[in-house]
Amino acid sequence: MNDKIQLYKDQPIRIAWVEDEEEWYFSIVDVVGVLTEQPSTDGARNYRKVLKNRLKEEGSQLVTNCNQLKMTALSF
Repeated sequence: MNDKIQLYKDQPIRIAWVEDEEEWYFSIVDVVGVLTEQPSTDGARNYRKVLKNRLKEEGSQLVTNCNQLKMTALSF
């Protein structure tokens, strides 16, 4: 796995290229943080957690087989 940091609207988003799968992976916490203009990683992580729980309570089906990759830590 080859992980890097890309910028979107001057905000960092961790990405990883997995050679064997020929797939790009993005840190969902980073994407949520940028889209919701969260001031910290903790705020983005909490926002995602609350949203995930609300969707689950509403009966929405979340993405299955979601892989978690170890990525370089970011600090805002």
